[in-house]
Amino acid sequence: MKKIILSILSVLLTVTAFSQIPAFTPERKLRYAEQIIESFYVDEVDTAKVVTEAIVAMLKTLDPHSTYSSPDETRALNEPLDGNFSGIGIRFQMVNDTLYVIESVAGGPSERIGIIPGDRIISCNDTVIAGVKMKNNDIMRVLRGPKGTEARLKVKRKGSAAPLEFRVIRDDIPIYSVETAYMVNDSVGYINISRFAETTTDEVKDAMKTLKKKGMRHLILDLADNGGGYMRPATDISDLFLRKGDMVVYTESPKNGMAEYITEKDGPFLDGRVVVMVNQYSASASEILSGAIQDNDRGVIVGRRTFGKGLVQRPFPFPDGSMMRLTVSRYHTPSGRCIQKPYVAGDDESYNLDIINRYNAGEYTNPDSIHHFPDSLRFYTKRLNRPVYGGGGIMPDRFVAIDTTMYSTYYRDLVAKGVVNNFCVDYVDSHRAELKKLYPDENKFIAGFDTTPEFMKGLIERGEKDGVPFNEEQYQRSLPILSAIVKGLIGRDIYEQSTYSRVVAPLDPIFSTAVEIITTPALYDSYLQPQP
Repeated sequence: MKKIILSILSVLLTVTAFSQIPAFTPERKLRYAEQIIESFYVDEVDTAKVVTEAIVAMLKTLDPHSTYSSPDETRALNEPLDGNFSGIGIRFQMVNDTLYVIESVAGGPSERIGIIPGDRIISCNDTVIAGVKMKNNDIMRVLRGPKGTEARLKVKRKGSAAPLEFRVIRDDIPIYSVETAYMVNDSVGYINISRFAETTTDEVKDAMKTLKKKGMRHLILDLADNGGGYMRPATDISDLFLRKGDMVVYTESPKNGMAEYITEKDGPFLDGRVVVMVNQYSASASEILSGAIQDNDRGVIVGRRTFGKGLVQRPFPFPDGSMMRLTVSRYHTPSGRCIQKPYVAGDDESYNLDIINRYNAGEYTNPDSIHHFPDSLRFYTKRLNRPVYGGGGIMPDRFVAIDTTMYSTYYRDLVAKGVVNNFCVDYVDSHRAELKKLYPDENKFIAGFDTTPEFMKGLIERGEKDGVPFNEEQYQRSLPILSAIVKGLIGRDIYEQSTYSRVVAPLDPIFSTAVEIITTPALYDSYLQPQP
């Protein structure tokens, strides 16, 4: 009781003291409010939760990208950007509540002890995985762990009557941001970057060296669906294509001043044609790279207007592993455009609905639906003086409409209910050895494997079995994309991730437009004409 009375007196004295101070600052007010809650609230107070909610609420009043993350959320955010994690080293899918191994990472701990594609992991240590409807995130938490720790796996393998037991010592597993790189034809290379992480620059350089050895003289750089990541890889990769003294990007802030990123030497890829693929999900670092290419007249941007994230966040980690990411400046392209699209502070809902609103306004199907920019948002590229526009995102040099003609409700249900994926997994599981014998490499598979009507009949039957009734009209409409996805998934599970892209990409109108432009010199040059 004495302790409570002293606490109350302390708070009352604090109140009196604050009331006598003319400058009752917001910082003192916040601390004062927390003290009152902790001392007088009717129930037990979780102080950590109160403080966390206060931080979250404060950040919501600022902008859509200033955020707080818990220790677990911080680890999940950083892992893909750090370029590796510790685990057993497999790529898997859940098929009928069973963990199905698609691939053991080359040189990883699972491959070293003999885990092979097609294996089904029943349990890890004392945790049962199969048949318990475990979410992917929960499975990854079980399989991952500190480097050097043990994962005891019980595995069901086709042809073995009893489950096999493996002892895997977890190790560092790389996370690649260059998921696909291959030659489109004898002279055109293709590189897809899924995110901008610590290792992305080296991955891109390695991919370009490999493709150059195969004859690459021109490059398609795919940034569609790339939501960004670290800024540094975006500026470093821009350096590969620009000349000494070219500006890549600059940041500006009333409190932090201005910082310019200028290339220090000629890049190694100055002469070949460059086409950059973007869409409405390309954001942040993707917009820095595509903006640098466009504003320096180094290549042609193809696709749809990008997301428009031009706010720079600086991470402020807390000792407990949580983190606050605070917006500290804004990105500007070399011509002076601010990448950030307009927003209202505190109105996250409208900001998050912008992608849908663009779709409803017809922006993805008709470039004329984009509002006309005022003269104040017109800027000019550095070499050719071409007009480009600010106002949010990067406007492509060549607009490509989204193609929905092959999509149907029947297609959606086959994909959403896992029918396509499960059909392909089962087929590979039953025909892996046969397929590898018929098609020793992915080139032979792409050229020779055919999804015949008889073959696709198996997919239809699997759909009906899994509750997706057949619809002839919708099936015929979606057949090109269904056939490509089925072939791509089968090829990916036997060969490489690139196999899927090589099969499916030609149906992407942004990709096909990029190929058309980069393989037609006169068409490519027509987008890069000097303006008076």
